[in-house]
Amino acid sequence: MTRGFPLRLGAMIAKEFVQMRRDRVTFAMMLAVPLLQLMLFGYAINSDPKRLDAALLALGDDHYARAVVTALEVSGYYRFVARPRTDAEAEGLVQSGAVAFLVVIPSDFGARVDRGEAPPILVEADATDPSASGAAIGALGEVAQRALSRELGRPFDPAAAAPLQVVVHRRYNPDGISQYFVVPGLLGVILQMTMTLVTSIALTREAERGTMENLLAMPATGLEIMAGKVLPYFVVGAAQVAVILAAARLLFDVPFAGGLGFLLAGVAVFVFAMTLLGYVFSTLARSQMQAMQLAFFFLLPSILMSGFMFPFGGMPGWARAIGEALPLTHFLRVVRAIMLKGADFSQIGREFAVLCLFVPAFAVLALLRFRRTLD
Repeated sequence: MTRGFPLRLGAMIAKEFVQMRRDRVTFAMMLAVPLLQLMLFGYAINSDPKRLDAALLALGDDHYARAVVTALEVSGYYRFVARPRTDAEAEGLVQSGAVAFLVVIPSDFGARVDRGEAPPILVEADATDPSASGAAIGALGEVAQRALSRELGRPFDPAAAAPLQVVVHRRYNPDGISQYFVVPGLLGVILQMTMTLVTSIALTREAERGTMENLLAMPATGLEIMAGKVLPYFVVGAAQVAVILAAARLLFDVPFAGGLGFLLAGVAVFVFAMTLLGYVFSTLARSQMQAMQLAFFFLLPSILMSGFMFPFGGMPGWARAIGEALPLTHFLRVVRAIMLKGADFSQIGREFAVLCLFVPAFAVLALLRFRRTLD
């Protein structure tokens, strides 16, 4: 009995390695997931974002104002990508999420500096994500005061009277409540996780139970089979949306500034896209386990690179490019803009349109993969 133990154990180990070699998807996941986590956390994730997009509404163009603006750019926290000419244009940039900050310099800024006064600089900050705007807001006052002191030809003294005033308006989340930012994002994460995961086992379950032949024998086209598999989960997703929105309002007191109809339209498009993506996974996998692994593998970069957990603007360019290709990125922008900012279609229509493009893309891919599965 004892002598045969090493042989039996060796046989079991060899059998598991053979099984692992046959299940190539699982083996690839075991190697790919740790590597993906290392790459994302090591290179893409940045909790102290720099070079955040900002707009400059400079009503005056004197050398003092230019010195302050240059100092803000040199500090590394701000990157002025727009120069609106009117208040309405500037407000649209902030509300749509095109910029994280709006710096307003009054027309008499230089004249008031020459008179020895402390003119104000207004900074409108998109504070929906407190972690993204906190460091940049904290550094703003000292950077601007140092620049103006240097322009006046005197050393910067923190104890002396400030040569200017920095007035910061934290928009949409003035108290920095993290639930206001996280809970609307959870709507997208939960929907993606459940819709792709449950729908991904739609076809593989039929194959494992031996009912695929009955399904294929039905007088139904691939489109009809896909619709029959997807639409029931679409209804389940609608129930999830109702529960999450009710909890967001009743439990966390998340503000709801936008239109409910527009929000539900965005949610419907996203749920439809996620169910179709799950159907694509089911055509790629050979078992329910493989389908679930594919769904989780797609969920990981979506959570980390969409702006749900970490500031999107703090990621390098290549990571932002990948994030723009994820449906969750655009859905988070839509739902947060509607709920927290009261945005309408004129302000976030582009994000809504991009989100809609994923539906036909995933539908075509699912139909092509289903026909190849039949062959």
